[in-house]
Amino acid sequence: MKIKINNRLKYLFIAAPLLFATSCKKNFLNTAPDTSLPIEDAFSSPDRILSQVNGIYAGVKTGQFYGGRYLIYNDIRGEDFIVNKPNGVTGLDTWRFNLVSNTNEVVNLWGAIFAAINRANLVIEGVNANANLLSPATAKQYIAEAKFLRALCYYSALQLYAKPYITDNGASLGVPLRLKGEKDLTGNDLKRSTVAEVYTQILKDLNEAEPDLALTLPATSISIRATRNTAIAFKTRVYLSMGDLSSVVTEANKIVTATAPFKATTGTPLQLEANITNVFSGAYVGNATATEAVLSFPMADLDAPGTQNQLAYYYNVSINQAGGNEEYFLNPSGIFANPVFAAGSTDARKSLTTVSGANTYLTKFKKPSPYTDYIPVIRYAEVLLNLAEATVVSDPARSIALLTAVRQRSNPGYIFPATDLLPANLKNTILTERRIELLGEGFRSPDVMRLGAGFAAKSGTQGSAPAIPFNTAGYIWPISANEVQNNKLIVQN
Repeated sequence: MKIKINNRLKYLFIAAPLLFATSCKKNFLNTAPDTSLPIEDAFSSPDRILSQVNGIYAGVKTGQFYGGRYLIYNDIRGEDFIVNKPNGVTGLDTWRFNLVSNTNEVVNLWGAIFAAINRANLVIEGVNANANLLSPATAKQYIAEAKFLRALCYYSALQLYAKPYITDNGASLGVPLRLKGEKDLTGNDLKRSTVAEVYTQILKDLNEAEPDLALTLPATSISIRATRNTAIAFKTRVYLSMGDLSSVVTEANKIVTATAPFKATTGTPLQLEANITNVFSGAYVGNATATEAVLSFPMADLDAPGTQNQLAYYYNVSINQAGGNEEYFLNPSGIFANPVFAAGSTDARKSLTTVSGANTYLTKFKKPSPYTDYIPVIRYAEVLLNLAEATVVSDPARSIALLTAVRQRSNPGYIFPATDLLPANLKNTILTERRIELLGEGFRSPDVMRLGAGFAAKSGTQGSAPAIPFNTAGYIWPISANEVQNNKLIVQN
């Protein structure tokens, strides 16, 4: 992690908490942060402690990370999007697998992830040191939220900067495990832990966070803060990435009923929305109470992540010159070739695309500048598909029921062909449904990698990208040049 100016570290979370604290003025996030606060005073009152907790969320949802770019990089590495404007600022090198260690996206994402991790570490230490200022339950909850967000950060780092777990059961080099708050330059030198070691820490954080997170939250805070069900849902993703299917089932069973209609019966209410269009006209636009939104990051006019960071800016069409910039369109040879998107299809997910000129664009994210669509982090549909994939062999009837629930939410009359549900084909059918359902939400590259697959070649009028076979040059990102420069113990990919 690069730390340039020692004096700046005397002041905690200088301005970033503003990004999150102004997002939802009627809930937990309404406490204004101190924008220039000596570190020794950052945890001196309940309000200041709350401000620092808000600051972790702000750091994770910055535009360079979960505010848009992390999701976009993961999708444009796959074959479902074609570059429309050869703009190096908007991920061209990621799309064409032409990254080096000092490429902007490599450096900026690494910096954003580890800055957020440091925020989490400082909050854990600060709350522990000042727990007498809070009720025991509140202190535990704040630490649990910090651990959840730290786990999300480390998981995210592994998806681009390290080989997938399937390569060698996690024996490959992962990323440095920074678990102490850095207030000066002394902690810069730290070797990379293995992928398995980082996953072990991720699960440790999530398992410790789960019982201390709030069971439920006020309606105005549902989905924008981590609860117990959030940690459980995220564990299904983590275990799926590790290929630990039995643990996916164990965790999912906590929040998914055995039969339809599938829902969480304890904690934060979770269930598929009746219509997919409700999700993207509601939960991620400004309604944080939607039951499908397990976790989403709110955006408001004052805390938009910045030009050329947002999902709507990259993917959507221009709306009176205030909407999307049409940076990437749907590849006719990618998942867009599926009959779900064909002319005459009655699947509601087709309505989340729009034709502009010769190309079709994803319009899940519709808000024009300053692009305040809520950012999807975890949806209940993903949890159902994680469980469906994990039960293909152990409980195929349940796997098919979960798959069908996701499909029929968007196309109530649809019946899967019998051949699609045969034991030899069921997993691929689920993986296809996953690409349709989660298109544009940052899942394609992690799914390709966890399955031990390669990246397909792609081309358009503005350029081409080569095929990248499994674990060959370019398959994972290089470590940030800033980290290499400042960390004497780091090993480059």
